[in-house]
Amino acid sequence: MQDMKILDLPAHDRAIDITAETCPMTFVRTRLALDSLPAGAVLLVRLKGDDPRANVPRAAADQGHDLLDMFDLDDGSAILVIRKAGA
Repeated sequence: MQDMKILDLPAHDRAIDITAETCPMTFVRTRLALDSLPAGAVLLVRLKGDDPRANVPRAAADQGHDLLDMFDLDDGSAILVIRKAGA
């Protein structure tokens, strides 16, 4: 991640990079990552492009997960911060 150090990232339990994926695989990969985490865990998702930036947060929220933040990186990608919903 350009101009960002690992210490600058929000506290998280897992991070995935889906910048090379296209829809619908962007949310499929995000959902699989969320499914592997316990309730309350935080997932960072690095994504890029208009469709993933709109669709991944919406699909995660539709499933009841909490969208904590999304911030842009200098390379045009973004980091989406999701907390997995409780059981």
